[in-house]
Amino acid sequence: MKNIIVVGNQKGGVGKTTTVLNLATSLSLFRKKVLVVDIDPQGNATTGAGVDKNNLKYSVYDVLINDVPVSEATVAAKECGFDLLGANRNLAGAEIELVDLDNREFRLRNALSKVAANYDVILIDCPPSLSLLTINALSAAKHILVPLQCEYYALEGLTDLLNTIARIQSKLNPELQLLGIIRTMYDKRNNLAQQVSAQLVEYFDEKVFYASIPRTVRLAEAPSYGLSAVALDSESVGAQAYIRCAKELLNKLK
Repeated sequence: MKNIIVVGNQKGGVGKTTTVLNLATSLSLFRKKVLVVDIDPQGNATTGAGVDKNNLKYSVYDVLINDVPVSEATVAAKECGFDLLGANRNLAGAEIELVDLDNREFRLRNALSKVAANYDVILIDCPPSLSLLTINALSAAKHILVPLQCEYYALEGLTDLLNTIARIQSKLNPELQLLGIIRTMYDKRNNLAQQVSAQLVEYFDEKVFYASIPRTVRLAEAPSYGLSAVALDSESVGAQAYIRCAKELLNKLK
């Protein structure tokens, strides 16, 4: 399933959900059919797409635990332009319930395999931890996309993530590959950010997206409107940065 991308980082607060929502909206502007899968119990991607997570008929929990088909559980995030498999507080209990199920690491992969052909891109928003939910996401995907802040501990955290990818490759999903690294909340005036950015480019070369995402008010306030920044104000600096990233993403998927 070459079109399934996990947006992940074991470190929290790096802009995973913001990246998922804005890339998904940007891809829809390019007439791509996109599914966003929210597999984080906080459900931030669900509310950020303008969907009431407490009023879902079915959520990703029902897909994972009760075998509800993805096609029945998806809803349209109309103003953002993509389909959504949402999450709510029910997902918090899935971690325990999955332990006793057959093929517990592959529940999401098996479910998405039935709809993957209907979408140009599927983006999965993960929790910032190596949980069984995250393992399900990594087992389902062909690619992992890493949002990363250019700060002191960034490279150390990235090393941990690469080790995790290697373990998933060896035991569960040999096809999983690092698609790229997106520098988020990036301030090119900051010397440390410049140094970390230079190290990333030195070590990962073309895996580092040329476009970086600045820290902007528009990106921060968009979720309060139940919209991505691209849907709220496509001409804003942050939205334009994500649109450029989406173009790069499509080129990397060719």
